[in-house]
Amino acid sequence: MEEHKVVGKSRRRRAKAVLRVGVLGKLRAYFFAGILVMAPIAVTIALALWFIDFVDSHIVPLIPAHWNPNTYIQDYFGVTLSVPGVGVVVLVIAITLVGALTAGFLGRFLVRTGENIVNRMPVVRSIYSASKQILETVFRDQSEAFREAVLVEYPRRDLWTIGFITGRTTGEVQHRTPEDVVNVYVPTTPNPTSGFLLYVPEKDLIPLDMPVDEAVKMVISVGMVTPAFDPKTGRPVTSADDTETTPAPETKEKVIQSGD
Repeated sequence: MEEHKVVGKSRRRRAKAVLRVGVLGKLRAYFFAGILVMAPIAVTIALALWFIDFVDSHIVPLIPAHWNPNTYIQDYFGVTLSVPGVGVVVLVIAITLVGALTAGFLGRFLVRTGENIVNRMPVVRSIYSASKQILETVFRDQSEAFREAVLVEYPRRDLWTIGFITGRTTGEVQHRTPEDVVNVYVPTTPNPTSGFLLYVPEKDLIPLDMPVDEAVKMVISVGMVTPAFDPKTGRPVTSADDTETTPAPETKEKVIQSGD
């Protein structure tokens, strides 16, 4: 009889322990689920607030007091208050006005005059011309810059990395290479703003069907975020079909289509 009581108590203790572990496991799962939901929102809000504060701190002091809405708010409430985003709005309006002015004859004349002055400055002209050429290439309607993600063998054979086609190689580089090569930007992880420029033969590239933004997510997340892929069709799953991400299977080699 005593033995049965001991066994019964032991079973009850094990059941309570299992129940306690189960409850703690659920709470831990809920906690991490909450982090997954709140962390991206918090990061987005923090970056947005930082950008607004950065722009406001540089633009708002330049606004005349009678045009600054913060002046009237402070006069009305009698305390120091400021409307966030005033500098951002002013910056957007200013950029739009500059773009509208440059479309006219007077605006083009002023731009040409300013460029002629800048081109006479030894160091400044190099920075200005390089930045202008890059922006014109990126924002051109027919630009190939960052329109396609590819796989390239780097830094050696049988090691693959994600790269982005930034254009077709021209000039002396293409003239001195025996094959047709393509400009490929290989970003570093997890900071894609730095990387390497490679001139790669077209036949050595494997085009990817995944969108460029998905490839960038893959680079930034050091491979932890992978676009969903359907092995039956051999194509990525679009957001309309499925928004989940899955590990990427082996990529089937394809030949990149040449084009001007």
